[in-house]
Amino acid sequence: MNESTVDVLPELKQIIGALLFAAKEPLTVKRIRKAMIETGNGFSGPYEQYAKATEQQIEGAIEQFQEDLEKAKVGLSVALVAGAYRLQNDALCGPFVRALLEKNQVMRLSKPALETLAIVAYRQPCLRSEIEEVRGVSVDAVLRKLIDMQLVRVVRRSELPGRPWLFGTTQKFLEHFGINRIEDLPGSQELKRSMPTDEKKKGTETFPDMEKELGKAKDSDAEAEASAAALDEEVRQADEAADCEGK
Repeated sequence: MNESTVDVLPELKQIIGALLFAAKEPLTVKRIRKAMIETGNGFSGPYEQYAKATEQQIEGAIEQFQEDLEKAKVGLSVALVAGAYRLQNDALCGPFVRALLEKNQVMRLSKPALETLAIVAYRQPCLRSEIEEVRGVSVDAVLRKLIDMQLVRVVRRSELPGRPWLFGTTQKFLEHFGINRIEDLPGSQELKRSMPTDEKKKGTETFPDMEKELGKAKDSDAEAEASAAALDEEVRQADEAADCEGK
């Protein structure tokens, strides 16, 4: 007698593995559960049991799936980025994947771009003038490039005269660098500037705490690499490339 497909139903971790493999973007637990419910209601019968899966059960299955990947050493892992899960290749395998897909030039950041991105990441929301005060050079072209790469976005307008734009990082920034939250950046608590109560003072603020962490980088563009180095280390570990600048 032929065995039908519904006689051998997949385990929860198998379903999650298939969903993460097929997804074009990271999946939240709620999105995974929604797919379970839709499948259970749509196919009924043996599939109805999946519609009853709780978020806790899904999170547990994700952990089991990750453990299985680690034990099997198949070059894949599950990462939590921007509050969602994605299936990605191990960092050590990154150079081979890039060579295969001919993506060695994709999203490679120059030193000025990396330094500017680091300042935005640690100080957001921040003004263009604030970034230039730290780097000591104009950042118009670099900011436009980062916006085109969808790593930086305009958050809102400042209350300062002229209502200049305030910049911050994007969801794609978190996904690209494999970061779950901005707070997970190395040294984020030490580098994060407390916002002044009088926003009108922003234009003349010298960021004394940031200058201390960056080695007084205000007058030295080269010394601004101290902040970028922390972010570059995150790139090396999480971007599956191990070839970013900043060391």
